[in-house]
Amino acid sequence: MRDNRFHSISNGGIARALRESWREFDGRLPWRADLLAGLTVGVVAVPLAMALAIASGVPPQYGLYTAAIAGVFIALTGGSRVSVSGPTAAFVVILHPIAVQYGLGGLVMASLLAGFLLLAMGLGRLGQLVQYIPYPVTTGFTTGIAVVIASLQLKDFFGLEISTPSDHFFERVIVLWQALPSLSWRDSAIGVLTLAVLIAWRWLPTRVPGHLVALGLATVIAWGMSNAMGDFQVANIASRFSYVVGDHIMHGIPSVPPAWGWPWDLPGRDGQPIELSWHLLRELAGPALAIALLGAIESLLCAVVADGMAGTKHDPDSELIGQGIGNIIAPFFGGFAATGAIARTATNIRAGARTPVAAIVHALVVLAAILVLTPILNMLPMAALAGLLLMVAWNMAEVKHFAFILRVAPREDVLVLLTCFSLTVVFDMVIAIAVGMVLASLLFIKRMVEVSSVELAASAHTTHGNIGLPSGVRIYDVAGPLFFGAAEKALATLTEIDASTKGVILQLQAVPVMDVTGLVALESMIKNLRKHAIRVALVGVQEQPLALLHRAAPEWESALEFFTTVDDAVAAFTQICSKK
Repeated sequence: MRDNRFHSISNGGIARALRESWREFDGRLPWRADLLAGLTVGVVAVPLAMALAIASGVPPQYGLYTAAIAGVFIALTGGSRVSVSGPTAAFVVILHPIAVQYGLGGLVMASLLAGFLLLAMGLGRLGQLVQYIPYPVTTGFTTGIAVVIASLQLKDFFGLEISTPSDHFFERVIVLWQALPSLSWRDSAIGVLTLAVLIAWRWLPTRVPGHLVALGLATVIAWGMSNAMGDFQVANIASRFSYVVGDHIMHGIPSVPPAWGWPWDLPGRDGQPIELSWHLLRELAGPALAIALLGAIESLLCAVVADGMAGTKHDPDSELIGQGIGNIIAPFFGGFAATGAIARTATNIRAGARTPVAAIVHALVVLAAILVLTPILNMLPMAALAGLLLMVAWNMAEVKHFAFILRVAPREDVLVLLTCFSLTVVFDMVIAIAVGMVLASLLFIKRMVEVSSVELAASAHTTHGNIGLPSGVRIYDVAGPLFFGAAEKALATLTEIDASTKGVILQLQAVPVMDVTGLVALESMIKNLRKHAIRVALVGVQEQPLALLHRAAPEWESALEFFTTVDDAVAAFTQICSKK
């Protein structure tokens, strides 16, 4: 039975969410735990949002804008009580090529289009369909994403000097190899230190987020060494990024909140406003679709994980609507694609989150960091952020699951897994998702064909129950769905009818569904039998096939006889044969 409490929360916005929370806790203020949880996950989200923006090819402040704006509106309108949304690593493989080709303006515009697609998916009640994406498809492209993310971090992790980074994986590997002589031992030392702390922290019995300790330690050491040793300089946020105020160039990220603006006024690849045009929208339609599909998968997977941890129940359609609204509004403040973040959601729940208030507080903490903490954030070493994302990529890779599928799955599933993985790495997510889903669908059809069948159950001179079959009457068991691909194969057996056959009884109890292809195949088979003066009876037709038969062709349906049981059909055929 559906949980109306959570349904009302997902559809009623924050006011109703708070009222429901108040009622649930018997009038006691329920939000103290949410405030603390929001503070915790907000602190966690700040460096992650910056690192993910850099990995996506844009300045770090835009990751903060995304977490602050999209985080609030998705929490207000989404279908999960405790999910936290913002920029995620999964998007990097899609967003980075867009940023390289179209600049910040193109990235924001693609995110806006994806928001409308997510909203349409939610309004079209497609939330339940996302769960039908096969596991080899999601594992394949997730592991591929991890490989791409890792390759993008090596430049900053080792402090390599690369003037023209490539957007293609193999070209990127070649460029990285050629740039090895420029390796900076200082940046590499900071990167290795960060990665070592992150790895070691996983084994310590503490709830303090490891990446805060690792980034904090790396920043302090880099700052201390640069003061103690004049030549110990590592790239950081302030040295890598800048912004313009009037006629002055300022280093780092600005200490100002995100401001309203038209997405198409943001700079493109050439630094000029990208400008709105049909040509641009057509070019961004494919990437936007990939963002929407991946966003739907990630957000609903995050909501499922949250339900398992917090004992809640999300509304998938409302969650897609919330994700759509958040991704529509955020681009008007410089934000790009956002979705449910599993790691931040898990941190939120472990910190005691119970209502959407925690996710809203998290977004406000990110906003406060923009206003107050930019002098500290500007000191973050680029190598340390690269080390953090290398750990994120390792966690995303799900190496054990990948190896498990390779070891035990049928060859068809292994083919889908490796195809999605390879296409994600070599090409992009748009191609990987499209080809992966087509392959998975074809394999599904193949398996349905294998389980659909028509078998001779009884013929003349045999008995069925207590009734003997009349001469020339045959009973066939039809099993499995009769839809395209399976129908022709399953019903082919019924074309092999000899001249002595006078009647055919089809048992359809095991046919749960039939599409128009199955209907046409069944119609063709029945017409062929009727042409040879063979009577046809259908037994135990289920609701969906029966409704389709009644709607489809009354002119030949009258030639059929419908029975509830096989015994009834045999008795009727026996009576008819006895009169002849």
